[in-house]
Amino acid sequence: MGHTHSENEETLHLHAPSCDLDLCHLGDAHSIHTGSIDSRKFYWAMGLTGVVMVFEIVGGVFTNSLALLSDAGHMLTHLLALLVSFLAMTFSSRPATAEKSFGFYRLEILAALLNGFVLFIITLWILYEAYQRFYAPESIATTEMMFVAVIGLVTNLVTVFLLKGADRKDINTSSAILHLAGDTFASVGVVAGAALIAMTGWLWIDPVLGVLISVLILYWAVGLIRDAIDILLEATPKEIDPVHVIDAIKVFDEVRDMHDVHVWTLTSGMYALSAHVAIRNMPLSETAPLLKKINFLLCQQFKIGHAAIQLEAEKEPDSTGTHLL
Repeated sequence: MGHTHSENEETLHLHAPSCDLDLCHLGDAHSIHTGSIDSRKFYWAMGLTGVVMVFEIVGGVFTNSLALLSDAGHMLTHLLALLVSFLAMTFSSRPATAEKSFGFYRLEILAALLNGFVLFIITLWILYEAYQRFYAPESIATTEMMFVAVIGLVTNLVTVFLLKGADRKDINTSSAILHLAGDTFASVGVVAGAALIAMTGWLWIDPVLGVLISVLILYWAVGLIRDAIDILLEATPKEIDPVHVIDAIKVFDEVRDMHDVHVWTLTSGMYALSAHVAIRNMPLSETAPLLKKINFLLCQQFKIGHAAIQLEAEKEPDSTGTHLL
């Protein structure tokens, strides 16, 4: 009754043992998603990418270049990843509540899932347009196309510089950084394609470039959808094998067995576990140090920062040899 609001609020934060791994301090989720990057760099990166994306869309329509429109779609993947990661920073810093005891981490995953579906639809449209143009090639303003593509290339390089040193632990920021290489490759391809069309008059180069870039977008979108669905379904993280977790915990002399093990992802880079651990008979007061050691090991070796462990007393045989609790 005498608890203050701040005390009550503190109990709702996810708890994790201190194991000198930032990944395991779930109560400080803001540091996980922001990393060492300044939020102002996110503003600049998103602003530049958004402006140039619109510029490429307008340029693609004006020059009649499907490759430019595809490159704009690829830049959209980059922009969405940055935007979602930035929103995740904002919401993950909010404390958990009684109704949302795990906080707002899953907003990042929901947004990533939505983005994946949007990109999937955009890719299908670009592929359909490319199919149409293979049968009915259309003229292209190659000089203007090259100019717009160069602007896109320069923007990608500037964004790489802005995001240098960003945290790679969350699903969206790491995706944005990894796909900068794809964005840069796509922009170089569009510039080269424009030059080839200007020299040879081969109009089929434009839809071919559109298809190649669309495949990159499609590959990323499908992967994003798959990863987001796995997290929402609380699938076991790819990085963690429950068998290895059990073997690691059974190293402790006090532990006899471990079962009903469930490992899942709260949000990108944040793992949780629930399990039953059978231990030798010991006073309840002696179980606290054991739990501390188990939590430390889970955090340090498997980066599991939130563990709900139910201890069970080892069964002892009675006079007939039957095991009793």
